Amino acid sequence: MKFVIIGCGARINGLLDEIFKYDNTHVVAGIVDPDKESVLSRLSRFCDRKEPPFFNSVEEALDSVSPDGVIIGTRCNYHTEIAVRVMARNIPMFLEKPVSVTKEQALELNSALKTYRAQAVCSFPLRVSPVAQAVKDVIASGKLGTIEHIQAVNNVPYGGVYYHGWYRDESVTKGLWLQKATHDFDYIIDMLGCAPNTVCAMGSKQIYKGDKQAGLKCSDCAENRTCPESPHVLTKEKYEEITGEYCCFAKDTGNQDSGSAILRFPSGMHAVYSQNFFARKEAAKRGARLLGYKGTLEFDWYTNEIKFMSHVLPKVERQTFDSSAMNHFGGDRVLVRNFLEVCGGGDSVSPLSAGIISAWVCLHADESDRTGAFCDIPAL
Repeated sequence: MKFVIIGCGARINGLLDEIFKYDNTHVVAGIVDPDKESVLSRLSRFCDRKEPPFFNSVEEALDSVSPDGVIIGTRCNYHTEIAVRVMARNIPMFLEKPVSVTKEQALELNSALKTYRAQAVCSFPLRVSPVAQAVKDVIASGKLGTIEHIQAVNNVPYGGVYYHGWYRDESVTKGLWLQKATHDFDYIIDMLGCAPNTVCAMGSKQIYKGDKQAGLKCSDCAENRTCPESPHVLTKEKYEEITGEYCCFAKDTGNQDSGSAILRFPSGMHAVYSQNFFARKEAAKRGARLLGYKGTLEFDWYTNEIKFMSHVLPKVERQTFDSSAMNHFGGDRVLVRNFLEVCGGGDSVSPLSAGIISAWVCLHADESDRTGAFCDIPAL
């Protein structure tokens, strides 16, 4: 198969790893990316491959290559615009999340979906990871009864990436509801089989803020040998990777560093979700408790364990998995193989409709956070 890549950063390079592991006969037949030098440096590890041609525009690439599929990995604010142009040609695509960063974009993408005859795979690896698939099997078995309450959490151990690098620019990312919660809202919606109709959300910024000058880089700061977030301290004392070059205590550092949301569903049940970006090391946690009348199920991607606790019998059942070393807990492998299937005419396991719904919920969570009010979520 021939692919065109539009925006070939680190994330897409990880997907190429999975593609070539699965079938190394596939071809990157064209790339649209303004930073050719950086792209080629990343692609250099595929040293046995011919250097792909670069194109100046999406249309030029699609006209020249006639690809079997398109992979979109640009900065977030361009996802919708480029996706709509690809959809107009009915070409299968892999679309990085969030699929939209404004309500207007989400509505535009939803409108384009009505006439899109191909399919897309959205970058939601959690929903197809081995852990999530096993959770859905337990739900389907009826052992929990109907799920009536969800308690979900995401304590991010690599949160510095959202303050030291380009993710700090909220004009591009539109904040961490869209950047992070979009994954978690998606798996919750997928497990329940329905979307919420009301959201209440609140974010805090208690750590990553300050009065350092805008645009300050750690290398230019007089405190770069003592600051707890400097590359020197992170690598030498905290044993963490450097996540970017900018000061996270500067005036222009965007993003909340913790946030919580309550989602109400049409049945009347609700889910609570909380995300945190300054937890580190063993404090990492990502998963949820699902409570029904018959039992409770708890899972965590970091511990790779599912625990079912019966409310009827004095019984606890555990399942463990070996996917912690795999990209996105094994979900990337599933998404990549499904994308290849979709390019061959198969069905998506992470459809564009799911991406739109998750972004739609995130955008209303952001509105609730900003206004301090409950927000109704109109059905799409």
